[in-house]
Amino acid sequence: MSPRKHWMPAVAMAAALVLAAGCGSGTDGSGGSAKTRTFAADNGSITIPADPERVVATGYAVPVLIEADAALVGISSWKRGLPVMTAEDRATYDQLDKIAGETAAETNYEAIAKAKPDLIVIGVPKPVLGDLDMNRLKSIAPVVAIGPSLPSAWRDLSRRQSDAAGRLANFETRKATYEKKAAEVKGKYEDALAGLKFGHVGGYGEASSGTFQREFPGSWGTNIATDAGVTYYGEVKKKAGGSGDVSETPSIEELPESLGEADVITYTLQPDGTPGESVKYVLDSKLWKNLPAVKAGKAYGLRYTEAATYASAIKTLEALDQALAPLLAQ
Repeated sequence: MSPRKHWMPAVAMAAALVLAAGCGSGTDGSGGSAKTRTFAADNGSITIPADPERVVATGYAVPVLIEADAALVGISSWKRGLPVMTAEDRATYDQLDKIAGETAAETNYEAIAKAKPDLIVIGVPKPVLGDLDMNRLKSIAPVVAIGPSLPSAWRDLSRRQSDAAGRLANFETRKATYEKKAAEVKGKYEDALAGLKFGHVGGYGEASSGTFQREFPGSWGTNIATDAGVTYYGEVKKKAGGSGDVSETPSIEELPESLGEADVITYTLQPDGTPGESVKYVLDSKLWKNLPAVKAGKAYGLRYTEAATYASAIKTLEALDQALAPLLAQ
């Protein structure tokens, strides 16, 4: 993940989440019952509708609010999340007006205004907010920025985004379904996983630079597997903020030092089940083939490691279940 101006976070991102959402009350201006509330977002305390009826979402808020059945009238493009969407959610995604592309620079302010939202939920990291004309957005509707920091923070991130859109109950239902599935997989592999140390090779190394991505607990490729009882060992040598606190990109020559202690190694696969360029670079290395876990036949590819909602993370759990199946026979 390079520091491009994408809706997704950079590896060395340092973006702090505001972890609490406060509720308040207001009126509709005519002395009626409370219609608004105060919401704690990354961009401050914002007065928003208590029950938004026309919501625009961007970035990480897109899949979250689709799953939560929010009253969406426009979304940014979110192609990276399409492989993990359910058929129903994909149908919703396809029919919604796209008011922005994959980057902040592709925001169509006229399209947002035309959608007449009563709430705009910006799901991007704080540094990316500088690429948006926030004053222009605020002139259209209240804007709440709720963006990512650590990869594993999608749990709280999605809760806050659903809360802002008035769909917290829908969120809780999806969360409960995920937690039930995670418990099932954890119970199934409890004995097989006991005492095993895992390492993970992520998909954001750069073959052209001779590096690979090592992911530690809390990173993209590890955080959902951890819910299922997998134990990933180690930590980054130097924390760089955001996802740089839980992953690093050492040179390929450091592969034996980085993963030599692993009993089992997992590695990121693309949605179609094939390794991307950076992972293939590692798998083709002689250093990889000489790792103890690899020589023991305990290296497994994982699909859907970038899931960032409870519904999509169920697909990750299912992929993990399939990948770890050989451990049950050992």
